[in-house]
Amino acid sequence: MNINWDAKGYKENFSFVHEYGEDVVSLLKSPKGAAVLDLGCGNGALSVKLLEKGYKVIGMDASEAMLEIAKAQYPHMTFLQGDACSFHLKEPLDAIFSNAVFHWIDASMHPHMLCHLAGQLKTGGELVCEFGGNGCAETVHAALERAFAKRGLVYPRVFYFPTIGEYAPLLEEAGFRVEYAVLFDRPTKQKTEDGFKDWVNMFDKAPFEGMDEALKDEIIEEAEAESKEKLYHDGSWYIDYVRIRFRAVKSSKRFRLAA
Repeated sequence: MNINWDAKGYKENFSFVHEYGEDVVSLLKSPKGAAVLDLGCGNGALSVKLLEKGYKVIGMDASEAMLEIAKAQYPHMTFLQGDACSFHLKEPLDAIFSNAVFHWIDASMHPHMLCHLAGQLKTGGELVCEFGGNGCAETVHAALERAFAKRGLVYPRVFYFPTIGEYAPLLEEAGFRVEYAVLFDRPTKQKTEDGFKDWVNMFDKAPFEGMDEALKDEIIEEAEAESKEKLYHDGSWYIDYVRIRFRAVKSSKRFRLAA
C-alpha cells in the first residue's frame, strides 16, 4: 500500500520515526564495506547513518517526494525509486535494512515480498527490519472504528500488524533463518499540540479517502476525545505504538519462489 506523503510535514513533525530507527541499525552484523539496501529509506535520515557505519548504501523508496528530499540533503549518496515487492538491482546484496515500512504493505503480499527480498540477497545475507507489531496504535484505531460505526460506516484496517508467531514462519518459508525477534510496546510522544489529529492526518489517510472534510474532522475529534484519557499525558499526546523487530539470515537451502 502506497500513500501520498506530506514529505515536508513528515520531516518536521515525525522525525521520531528515524530517530527510533537508529537503534535498529545496531542489529546489522555485516562488516564494513558490505552492500546494504535501506528499503523504504524515506528522506534518507537512516541511509546516512548506515553510510557512517562504513556500509556501501543504496536508499530506495516508492515515494518521489521523499526521494527528492533525500537527494537534496545527501547528494553524495545513491537513491533509487522502487517497490519492495518488485525492485531489481544489478548485484546481490549483503544486507537489507528496513525501518517502519512493512506494515504499509498489504498482508497478502508479504509471502511474495519476503521471497523477493531473499532473491536479492547473497546466501548468508541478512534482513534487519522493524515495523508495526500486533496491537500497534490500537487505541487510535479502535476509537476511529467506533466513530465510523456510529455513523453507519466501516473503518478499514489498512495496516498489517503481525505477531512474532505469525511472521517468523513467513520468513522461514521464504528461506530465512530467524536469529532475533522481539515484540514490544513503545508509547511514542508526538511533537505537535494537535498530536492525535496530526498523526491521523499523516499516517491514517486511507479510511478517509473521498470523505467530506467536515465529517472527517468530526470523526477524528470524537475519536480524539475518547482517547484523551489514555493517550494524553503531561501536555503531550502519545500514540500507543507496538513494534516488532527481526534479524533473519538467508539460508543456503533453496527458498520458495514467489508466485
